[in-house]
Amino acid sequence: MLASLTFSLSFIYSVYVMSLTNYPVLCTLFVVSDGGSIGVNYGRIANNLPSAVKVVRLLKSQGLNRVKVYDTDPAVLRALSGSGIKVTVDLPNQQLFAAAKAPSFASSWVERNVVAYYPHTQIEAIAVGNEVFVDTHNTTKFLVPAMKNIHQALVKHNLDSDIKVSSPIALSALANSYPSSSGSFRPDLIEPVFKPMLDFLHETGSYLMVNVYPFFAYESNADVISLDYALFRENPGVADPGNGLRYYNLFDAQIDAVFSALSALKYDDVNIVVTETGWPSKGDSNEVGASVENAAAYNGNLVRKILTGGGTPLRPKADLTVYLFALFNENQKPGPTSERNFGLFNPDETRVYNVPLTPEELKDYHDRPSPVKGGSPKQTTPAPAPIVSGGVSKSTTGNTWCVANPDADKVKLQAALDFACGEGGADCAPIQHGATCYDPNTIVAHASFAFNSYYQKQSRKGGSCYFGGTSYVVTQEPRYGNCVFPTGY
Repeated sequence: MLASLTFSLSFIYSVYVMSLTNYPVLCTLFVVSDGGSIGVNYGRIANNLPSAVKVVRLLKSQGLNRVKVYDTDPAVLRALSGSGIKVTVDLPNQQLFAAAKAPSFASSWVERNVVAYYPHTQIEAIAVGNEVFVDTHNTTKFLVPAMKNIHQALVKHNLDSDIKVSSPIALSALANSYPSSSGSFRPDLIEPVFKPMLDFLHETGSYLMVNVYPFFAYESNADVISLDYALFRENPGVADPGNGLRYYNLFDAQIDAVFSALSALKYDDVNIVVTETGWPSKGDSNEVGASVENAAAYNGNLVRKILTGGGTPLRPKADLTVYLFALFNENQKPGPTSERNFGLFNPDETRVYNVPLTPEELKDYHDRPSPVKGGSPKQTTPAPAPIVSGGVSKSTTGNTWCVANPDADKVKLQAALDFACGEGGADCAPIQHGATCYDPNTIVAHASFAFNSYYQKQSRKGGSCYFGGTSYVVTQEPRYGNCVFPTGY
């Protein structure tokens, strides 16, 4: 899971107005029908995990028949041999350059990491890179050539019909995602990347891999997003003015934004596989919503939706394949506490919480929300005023501005930026590509402009410069490059 470090106007969640009537009813008694498929991501950034052999035994005991790994570790692929579990392997971002520039490298990679194990290890897909568009090593231009060379290597061994090639994208690849009907890909990526990639997926019968995390949107904006909406619980829903459809959960809204982006480019026949989604069971004190109960509700209700044939409002017949993130809590992952607590299982193979993973377990599943649901986070003491590039000038007018905290977690900052430019109604046109405040093209600079726009439009009232703790008020006028921050609208 990579943090999105690029700016987009993507509004990755929907805020709804509370209503006391017309709630959709989630029946507690239902018949399990044919639906999609549930898999799990098997990450290994930890020093206390069980052996690969034990992990495969665990997967089988839990009825999980799909797994996605982030490399091609021989011990893991050997352990999966003969298990009947379908496997998605990964070619790391660091190897995109070599795979793109040298067909011989791609061929050798496929021979060593795929052909050597297939078909006893049922490799069904190769993820070429992961969230490449937000990779700080600027590997985007190598993505499609690498995908094509890997595919040609599969053709050489007559495996191209059995093993699909794709690449997981983050929602930051969208320029717009709210409302869902307006979903579109970032303009700077359409011609150089998305069109050739989608042509490739169409021609090879593959699918687009997408990573979606409703948690990050909720965690950064819990004061305006319904926890019920994020957790698939009963709520009034959100009407999409563009297509007239009503959304009852954030996951569907995010997925349909991607479907709409595909439709906008005339790729309606390209399907989606959700390669990562999840909710942490623990977080730092400022990571609102990270709890065992919420993680159990999100994953449990998501599994119920997928396995009972629940598509999306835009694609009601879509049987989605979804990979939960992640199999284990990984104690060596960097970042906030939540990063080490997305696991369904502890390293000793006990469950972190009970969640159904199979149709059989669903028959006895009931989401049990607590009486008190998530609320607004408390206001915290503002951090010291930042030193912003380009210098600042003393305010002699009593004005105040809202700016991004440069030390804030980048995932939280991105989610808050998406809110400000989306439902928040901030004027984000000046920070679009080619506009007056686009440079410097950093998330801190763009977020500062968007946060301040929202803050000024809210008449600088208390609580309007919070954004999940990623911002604070300053009394010195911020200046990034030639960009002038407004003091009122």
